[in-house]
Amino acid sequence: MKAAVDGDDDLSIGIPLLADNGEADSAHQHQLGHHNSGLGSTSFFKTCFNGVNALSGVGILSVPYALSSGGWLSLLLLFLIAGCAYYTSLLIKRCMDLDTSIRSYPDIGERAFGSTGRMFVAVTMNMELYLVATGFVILEGDNLQNLFPAFGGDFVTGKQAFVLIIGLIVLPTVWLDNMAILSYISATGVVASFLLIASVLWSAVFDGIGFQEQGTMFQSRGIPTAISLYAFCYCAHPVFPTLYTSMRNQKQFSKVLLVCFLYCTMSYGSMAVLGYLMFGSKVQSQVTLNLPTNLVSSKVAIYTTLVNPLAKYALMVCPIVKTLERRFLVGRSRRWSILIRTALVASTIFVALVVPFFGYLMSLVGAFLSVTASIILPCLCYMKISGIYVRIGSELIVLCGIIVIGIIVLLVGTYTALLEILSHLIPF
Repeated sequence: MKAAVDGDDDLSIGIPLLADNGEADSAHQHQLGHHNSGLGSTSFFKTCFNGVNALSGVGILSVPYALSSGGWLSLLLLFLIAGCAYYTSLLIKRCMDLDTSIRSYPDIGERAFGSTGRMFVAVTMNMELYLVATGFVILEGDNLQNLFPAFGGDFVTGKQAFVLIIGLIVLPTVWLDNMAILSYISATGVVASFLLIASVLWSAVFDGIGFQEQGTMFQSRGIPTAISLYAFCYCAHPVFPTLYTSMRNQKQFSKVLLVCFLYCTMSYGSMAVLGYLMFGSKVQSQVTLNLPTNLVSSKVAIYTTLVNPLAKYALMVCPIVKTLERRFLVGRSRRWSILIRTALVASTIFVALVVPFFGYLMSLVGAFLSVTASIILPCLCYMKISGIYVRIGSELIVLCGIIVIGIIVLLVGTYTALLEILSHLIPF
């Protein structure tokens, strides 16, 4: 998933922009007018870097598990979802071109459906951020327990202890008001994804794990889980308005999106195939949990996995913090601000302890929130803003088809994920 920074009034999801001179400030001066007025100054290359960083997240750890759930043929669904997500990202650009006052994703919701649309988009985004931050904590606990299996006591298991420790580590970072340092640390997500794939490949080729598994061609029961986890990999759409307004030459934004989606899809596909060939049906919800901890390459992969979420946690919850502070009229009261931030961190730790299932939680996020924000909403908003819904044509048919498929995935995927979570919490 993606790092977050302060944005507009609704504090939409953002990323630490790799900026040229002065562009970080100009990207937020949204009161000054037209998208193409020269406010943005980010180059094509740096926008591509920012876009890849936005799309590159912890989803790369779960794609082998997604592939094992649905079988080899489910890999086609990854490419199909990537294509749909790329198309809907272009729809966001079109919405912004149709109304030059739009500067953020909630702006698109408001332009299409008024204050209700803005509220719905903002709530969806904040829910996604909250659950992904919770997933970070679960991920850290799982991998630390894998590294130090003997850690723990009689009353607290190793994983539970690590979850509590991670909470104490991230808490001071959430108290910070200046996120600049952490934001640029989290921008190493591009390098981290490459290093992770390279480490897993090295452990297979040179450290003796090999590619011994053949896998199965198709498993219908696992398709909902596979689709949900694939969808989670492409949940960066709320970031795209920030990228677009920060560009020097906004006519190149379509090419930026193409580069980002191609690179990330190749990364996700490569990791899925590698993990499935290495571990087959035994692959866990995070492929790093399958790696032998005595190998150097495995340790590189695991430590890479551990560092990124620690830097991204505070950035993830920052928009939620600002929203809560505004809602409860905290103002300049530092004491109340710290109390709210502490309570927020404590709540994610509590959820991580109660629902310690990374794969199922990310599946829920993918089906319920990512599909909504990245597939369904862009189509609905574009139809409303462009007025295309009043005339029947090929594009309208395509949009309606994507919406229908998105709703089916949302319902089936959410039901499946909730059922899996409940079955582990309350064994029948």
